[in-house]
Amino acid sequence: MDQIFDENENVLTLIAQGMGADLHWFPEGLGVTELAETLAAMANTHGGRVILGVAPRSSKVQGVADTEAAIDRVFQAALRVEPVLVLPMPLVRTAAGSKVVVVSVPDGLPNVYNIQGRYLVREGRHNTPFSARALRELLVARGVLQFESRVPVDADLDDLDVEQIEAYLAHLNRPQTDWGQFLLQRGCLAKEGDQLCPTYAALLLFGKNPQRWLPNASILAAHFPGISFSDEFIKQDISGTLPQQLRKAETFLQDNVHAVVRMVGLSRQESPEYPYNAVRELLVNAVAHRDYNQQGDNIHLYLYSDRLEVHSPGELPGPVNLENLLKARFSRNPVIAQVLSDLGFVERLGYGLNRVVTVMRQNGLRAPHFEESGGAFRVTLYGQPFPAAPVPDFSPFQGLALNPRQEKALDYLAHNRRITNSDYQELCPDVHPETLRRDFADLVKRGIFIKMGSKRATYYILKLTTKDKR
Repeated sequence: MDQIFDENENVLTLIAQGMGADLHWFPEGLGVTELAETLAAMANTHGGRVILGVAPRSSKVQGVADTEAAIDRVFQAALRVEPVLVLPMPLVRTAAGSKVVVVSVPDGLPNVYNIQGRYLVREGRHNTPFSARALRELLVARGVLQFESRVPVDADLDDLDVEQIEAYLAHLNRPQTDWGQFLLQRGCLAKEGDQLCPTYAALLLFGKNPQRWLPNASILAAHFPGISFSDEFIKQDISGTLPQQLRKAETFLQDNVHAVVRMVGLSRQESPEYPYNAVRELLVNAVAHRDYNQQGDNIHLYLYSDRLEVHSPGELPGPVNLENLLKARFSRNPVIAQVLSDLGFVERLGYGLNRVVTVMRQNGLRAPHFEESGGAFRVTLYGQPFPAAPVPDFSPFQGLALNPRQEKALDYLAHNRRITNSDYQELCPDVHPETLRRDFADLVKRGIFIKMGSKRATYYILKLTTKDKR
């Protein structure tokens, strides 16, 4: 039985927008190959929707007499695509009193799709063949072809720094005599005939001069005194191999990140304004997963008075998007990620950003902000204003045997005026809400918290004596 959604206005509004890169329509009796071409072209672009039951020229809704047959034709078309295109179940809706079938092609699909060897892309309302360069860029972006595995023209083993390779092997407790075969197994070298040649990954990780091959494979670090760009700043261009860049970037952070007083448990401790573990993870993530095929920009590390930003060239890789980036596990540069893991910089199977969120939460700071803009991925960390507000004296509570969750709540109030149930749940995401409610009730009963508001507007503030407020 058809599942009919009476959403006339939505479908008709779509049609009124006109055909474009992400919207097309066909009459009911279209050919399977023609439909397959449009579905594949949308999958290779940014997704879109196809409506069956609309006249292509007049945009008049003709309807679909047999919706089951139309849906079957959609799946036949998806099967003709290579690799097979997996789509959500098409929907039957009503428009202008007639049934139409709406097919959705998701954005960010993990493959590059073809019809009998022809790769198509949407340009306006048309399906057009890819240029060789555009196809190569898409193959790299979606992880079908790794840029890091390509061999640069004229590169040979003399372009690698043997001392860095030997240090890498020593870190792994591997014999250093036959490093060529080991790097071949690691994916850093490729065979061309009888010769071993360095890939881009090898040059980035162990090259004598990586920037000769990739001039923008570097980090631009800058510290601004205010909340925006200004003529007064401290700048450092960080180059070298990727491990060298990460170590230099850590030194830049240590020299430029302010120290603030925060509560750790129930005691005051001086710590960096931005937890080094969180920033380090962001930099490792940027170096390991940036799009090195984009030659026009480098990684940016910007320090402002109220925030820290890390910009990484390239959009999120493969199937990773802003909605799933804390859970997705996909690497644009698996060889680079593996070697950095070997050297202790990054967990091989982790994307790293989830750890950044956790570290920020543990330090009582706001969650990071993730965004894609202008072909780049940007993460923003927010710290305490500098100079930081005075931290309350929690020493009177140190003998009260509070549980670790309650100590987190006190730590949160060291930097915030109030705490709500949702704030507490974010601090303790794996704890049942009823347990957190009992924690709050216990803190109120002991005279540590004051309950304000009621129902969903409830929040808690710290009850401090005049002595404690100094």
